[in-house]
Amino acid sequence: MPRPLRVAIVGAGPAGIYAADALLKSEVAADPGVSIDLFERMPAPFGLIRYGVAPDHPRIKGIITALHQVLDKPQIRLFGNVDYPTDLGLDDLRAFYDAVIFSTGATADRELSIPGIDLDGSYGAADFVSWYDGHPDVPRTWPLEAEKVAVLGVGNVALDVARVLAKTADELLPTEIPPNVHDGLKANKAVEIHVFGRRGPAQAKFSPMELRELDHSPNIEVIVDPEDIDYDAGSIETRRGNKQADMVAKTLENWAIRDVGNRPHKLFLHFFESPAEILGEDGRVVGLRTERTALDGTGNVKGTGEFKDWDVTAVYRAVGYLSEKLPKLPWDIASGTVPDEGGRVIEEGGTPLQSTYVTGWIRRGPVGLIGHTKGDANETVANLLDDYAHGRLHTPSAPEPEAVDAFLAEHNVRFTTWEGWYKLDAAERALGEPQGRERVKLVEREDMLRESGA
Repeated sequence: MPRPLRVAIVGAGPAGIYAADALLKSEVAADPGVSIDLFERMPAPFGLIRYGVAPDHPRIKGIITALHQVLDKPQIRLFGNVDYPTDLGLDDLRAFYDAVIFSTGATADRELSIPGIDLDGSYGAADFVSWYDGHPDVPRTWPLEAEKVAVLGVGNVALDVARVLAKTADELLPTEIPPNVHDGLKANKAVEIHVFGRRGPAQAKFSPMELRELDHSPNIEVIVDPEDIDYDAGSIETRRGNKQADMVAKTLENWAIRDVGNRPHKLFLHFFESPAEILGEDGRVVGLRTERTALDGTGNVKGTGEFKDWDVTAVYRAVGYLSEKLPKLPWDIASGTVPDEGGRVIEEGGTPLQSTYVTGWIRRGPVGLIGHTKGDANETVANLLDDYAHGRLHTPSAPEPEAVDAFLAEHNVRFTTWEGWYKLDAAERALGEPQGRERVKLVEREDMLRESGA
């Protein structure tokens, strides 16, 4: 009797779980069956949803409900707190599985090469997001001394950073933020946030709903300069062909023509301002210099040679995430991705790396919304199953599930399980209950491991 197809998925965020779901819905899942192990370096699953989405976005966190239903399936096991390649390398995975799918996402900040980027007071948005989301591997405190702050970028991460900086700590208290984050935000001195985009309103990458949410806070006055509402032929074409871009532009137009109100914290959305230099004195940020840009007819912009200095003492760059290089896999430095064709990892020279696949941001870069990785997963899994059907996968030497447990035990790797997640989930909900909150997130890795029963 043939054994089930054994697949390892490295990374238990949405991309990895969508890949597991695609495998479970395949014909192979019925006969001869599939057996899937998800490996996650954090003690808890869900990746970006737990550690990359702002805490005041419970709607997005609702995606966890759908992911839960996948991980509840008996064909799936979760191994949390297991790091690739420290605890388990590619050769080890090949010994246990017919195929390996990497879905490790992107967690680092993309570089921005302008003078002053390394000054004290210049931060990557990803680091700040990790702090306010209670990531166990970042410091427990964050310097929030600046009264005037710049955020570089016009995507949803820039909006999240700006919104968290502009809200009061008590506004965020009903969310799952841990005590150290609430204490840090209580000391936040920011009262003026400036968000800068190099191009115009039609090119902003905000989601319409995320943008509108900025205006829902009783403490945030959103301000748009009417001079920044400008469109060329390329911009008009973008609006006609992209409903979301049109909705974003309309929202910005409405804000530009209204009177400025008296909410205590001001959040300015600036367009046509390209960051040129972060200004410093004695090694610290004292300002930001931007160059005014102008549309060139295609929706792109060119510099005008007109510069302006902004009085800010902290700068957050939210210009995109970057994946970390995965040892033993080929790597495209420019895009920060693993080269692939249809999810199959491609070595230098163009040949597929046998039984090795990628999906999600490690495959195509950190673009799109969480749900967009579902299509990626379906394509990758379809090609994996095609390779299986045509005998192109290698044969593992120890395909028995218990061989993995024995290996981790032998190497003293302390890991969490799906059953352990239920325990951790219950512990966090119990922490929130006395305060009428859904949960309070545990931050310390050791606390998470203990509550998970690892």
